[in-house]
Formats: sequence, structure tokens, C-alpha cells
Amino acid sequence: MPEVLKAPLVVEFPFTRSLGPVQSAFLTGLRERVVLGVRTGDGRVLVPPVEYDPVTAEEIGDLVHVGLTGTVTTWAWNHEPRRGQPLDTPFAWVLVQLDGADTALLHALDAPGPDAVHTGMRVRVRWAGERTGAITDIACFEPYDGEASTVTVHAGEFEDPVTGIVAAARLDYTYSPGRAQTAYINALSGRRTVGERCPSCRKVYVPPRGACPTCGVATSEQVEVGPRGTVTTFCIVNIKAKNLDIEVPYVYAHIALDGAGLALHGRIGGIPYDEVRMGLRVEPVWTEGARYPDHYRPTGEPDADYDTYRELL
Repeated sequence: MPEVLKAPLVVEFPFTRSLGPVQSAFLTGLRERVVLGVRTGDGRVLVPPVEYDPVTAEEIGDLVHVGLTGTVTTWAWNHEPRRGQPLDTPFAWVLVQLDGADTALLHALDAPGPDAVHTGMRVRVRWAGERTGAITDIACFEPYDGEASTVTVHAGEFEDPVTGIVAAARLDYTYSPGRAQTAYINALSGRRTVGERCPSCRKVYVPPRGACPTCGVATSEQVEVGPRGTVTTFCIVNIKAKNLDIEVPYVYAHIALDGAGLALHGRIGGIPYDEVRMGLRVEPVWTEGARYPDHYRPTGEPDADYDTYRELL
């Protein structure tokens, strides 16, 4: 049986967003050890607050200072905390309806074990030692058996309000390419590019997918394409990516390899960025030990006629 390929894959990027007046007040309040909700037209108090009523779509902005204590409405035990989660020891994920609120807030509960957690238990906020205006300013919740907190109206006005946040988005998983893409990857190790032909429409897919997305039938006939191809469309990249050792500006293009029925992505090199054009004929450039082309460069051939690649745009 052929070896099943698999590899760890991480997708990570910083997500930057600005805040409206309601979210700004909520996050700034957390920095100041205040939890704010927002009151709807029918009197419900929503925590976390939103800017529009989820039922009527009416704009809302009347802020309410809710309690720092509340009741667990439902929960799930987390046996193995992952990187970046609120606690590094086993804990419970809980939905907590804070005193004075009509909706529940999702966060972590620090408890010795699942037997110590139950729906209806009383909890309170444990604040982080250093607070910056983020949901992590609530370090977690902890069990509590004291009196309920008071609820008051709040103007939502603070000095130096938080107006924007940067959230790190990250997804860790193990990728297995499957039969068709495994054959594609193995061919690349020999500096060959292999696609698969649909038995119905006869289109050659590169990289192969194991099935034709147009006809819905399995593909198995392997077809070697390229190595040369034609630039169909392209963009000029002017922002340098983190950890990518390529100077800007550079060109990233869709390249239709000869014999392929689908264009793939590739970087264009060996030519000034402002001379790259649709129809440019290119060929792959490999580096020692690489499993895929480093970039594509001009072949010196005349540009391809538009009619030869217009269906691949």
C-alpha cells in the first residue's frame, strides 16, 4: 500500500478591526473592571453588547453596568487546554448569565474538576493582573457563594477609550492530500507536473482533485502538463508578508501550464514587475532540494494569443 502523505499545517494571521461606540465601551470597561451590557427596546439586557437588536435590527446603545457575579447556564469540561486558551490546566467552558443580564457570556471557569461544576452554580469574575481592553481582561470565572452584584445604568464614558483591536487568528491541523494530490506531490519531487483528465468533459485539472467539480465524476487518468505555461492574470504585491524573504514589489500570477485546463498560482521572477503581462510565456525555476518551483521566469517565446487562454481566466 502506498504511503499516505500527511503534514502539520498552520494558518495564522492578525485580524485588525475598528470598534464602534458600543464595543469600544465594552472593552474599555473590561480594562477598568466594569462589565457593560446594552438594553434593547423591549428591556432585555444583552451581554456581550451588540450594536443592533438581533430580533428587530433596531440600533441600540443604552449601556447597563451589570454584575460581576452570575449563574452558569450550561458547561463543558476541557480535559486538555490548548495553546492560547484562558487557562493552562483543565477547566470548564461555561455560559454565564451575569446578574442583570438576559443573555449568557462564554468564558472559562477555574474549577478543580468536572464534579465541581453544575448548571445553576454561582460564579464571579476573576480579573487579569494586567488589562488592555480585551475579553482576556477577564482571566476566567471562579466559584462564588456570596451576594449578587448590583446593576446600574452606565454612560459608557472612559478616559483613553479602546478604539480598535488586533486578534491573532490561528488554525492548527494535520493535512492529508488524498490519492490524487499525493500523486501530484510525488511527481513534483521529480520536477514533473501531473494533472488528471475528466472522462466526461476532458478538462485536465492541475492540481488534481480526484473528481471533476463540473461533471461530478471521478478522475483517474493522469496527464503530464507543462513545464511551460502562459500567464493569464496577475497582481503586483506591494506589502511584504511576515517571514517571507521576497522583496516587494513582486508579481503573483495565474499560470496555465501547457495541456492544463485550469490555471495554478505562481510567482513571476526574472523580469521587472512592470513588464509582466497577460499572455507572457513562462517556465519553472527550481532550487536544489525543492519540492515545487521557486518561481516562473520568461521563456523568451512570443506572447500567447489571447484566444488560446481566454477560457482559463
